[in-house]
Amino acid sequence: MKKHLVILVVFALALAACGAQPTQAPGASTSPLPSTTQAAAGEPVELTFMAWGAPEELDVWQQIADGFHAINPNTTVKMDVSDWDSYWTKLDTLYAGGTPPDVFAMDAPMYLDWQSRGVLLNLQPYIDATPGFLDGFYPEPLKGYKLADGYYGLPRDFQTIVMFYNKDMLDAAGVAYPQQGWTWDDLRAMAKTLALDTNGDGKTEQWGFSCDLWDMELCWSEAIWSYGGDVISADYTKTLIGEPMARQAWQMFWDMIFTDKSMPDTIVASEFGGDLFQPGAVALYPMGHWAIPGYAGSGFNWDVAPMPSGPGGQVTSVNSAGFVVAQASKHPEAAWEFVKYALSADGQTRLTELGLAIPVLRSVAESTFLEQQVGGRSINQRVFLDAVAYAHLKPIFKGYTLWADAVGNGIAPIWSGEAELGPTLDLVVVDADKVLAEEN
Repeated sequence: MKKHLVILVVFALALAACGAQPTQAPGASTSPLPSTTQAAAGEPVELTFMAWGAPEELDVWQQIADGFHAINPNTTVKMDVSDWDSYWTKLDTLYAGGTPPDVFAMDAPMYLDWQSRGVLLNLQPYIDATPGFLDGFYPEPLKGYKLADGYYGLPRDFQTIVMFYNKDMLDAAGVAYPQQGWTWDDLRAMAKTLALDTNGDGKTEQWGFSCDLWDMELCWSEAIWSYGGDVISADYTKTLIGEPMARQAWQMFWDMIFTDKSMPDTIVASEFGGDLFQPGAVALYPMGHWAIPGYAGSGFNWDVAPMPSGPGGQVTSVNSAGFVVAQASKHPEAAWEFVKYALSADGQTRLTELGLAIPVLRSVAESTFLEQQVGGRSINQRVFLDAVAYAHLKPIFKGYTLWADAVGNGIAPIWSGEAELGPTLDLVVVDADKVLAEEN
């Protein structure tokens, strides 16, 4: 789920030029629950809902909309599903034109950038009017949306990162499958054994390990945390990826690429479109549940295992996608009812059918999700749920997108072999801290 994002800069400019949306200070309270709505008056209401996703996801979202309409016959929901890049571009355009969707999907790390602009509805009054509504939610993804004056969004599902492994490759090499308690040192040793020149041309065709080294979510935050380091300070004012314990994690990746030759550099990885696991080019590959529908049709046997431990313990990351309601929605009460339905057992069960993520409602995760097959393949779903116990929340802070770009783009030359590790990290920290100073 790599996210090379600059759209929030465009969004801010669009809001400034438009003037159509009210300016609201971060944390400002919103109006109380509306006393009347068209739906309450019995008049038809049409809500608009936008999300990112593949075209085939529209069918499931439509099922959710139809299920909602069946119990709210005066309200229909117009669904709009786009690919990731198109989604944010379209959302910016609608906001600039003063016609935002009533409800739209939110990536948790970007949540505060949107909320701080005063364009999201505070859902707390609606939550307060529904006692016990949040009791069945997983607390970790829920934590990312909680602000001092309430929730301006809610998680709809979440991801924990686990280790996918090609069973056929490990079997052929006589390597034992990774198990709970394995370490990054174990992974490095396994990767060296599993990297092969399969046709004798002097080039590696089968890699032992690979991961996305641009975005933190898939491996480098996990490695830094498990080496005892951190990514950013608790007050989001200082970038910590250049601290000594973090550098141990970076050095491990550098050694695997340039010393062990068990991990491809980013130039080689790009030849596979960034994902080496689906074409069967790598043995060990950290990834989230969203990849499973694509992997289900792979022509080899694979499974999933917990992430490895380091000197600082076992850590993975958890991130979520959520629902937010536009402050400018003409039908806030109806929009809340749709969000509430999508987060009910029925809505969550339907959403789980996509096979892309873990439902945020624990009762559905512990039943429908665990029993799910994707593409006719049984999945070891328990590994994803057990990972919640050792997961750290992917950081959520104002300026995240610009900061992530500064870090991801800054370290990229290291992994292509164009820049040295230590000096480049020093420069990246300076640039990333400038972003934090300007945004906070």
